[in-house]
Amino acid sequence: MIRVLFFGRLGEYAENGRMELTSPPAPGTAAALRDHLGAVDAGLGKALAEPQVMVAVNQEVVDWDSPIHDGDEVAFLPPVTGG
Repeated sequence: MIRVLFFGRLGEYAENGRMELTSPPAPGTAAALRDHLGAVDAGLGKALAEPQVMVAVNQEVVDWDSPIHDGDEVAFLPPVTGG
């Protein structure tokens, strides 16, 4: 099972900002998960495709081509602004 967390405004796309998947989508990368979620919900897909969105696996920010495995926690982090 993969636990998926959505932070900030991305949390609008999942109940309580989280969801669980039974297994990672092939080929088992963060990008494949992003694409899978976008195929299920076009609005979420558009939000995740923004260039400033980052992904973390097991609480470590990673590249989109990083592998994900059964038991991982994947978090999508929206753009952050500040002053």
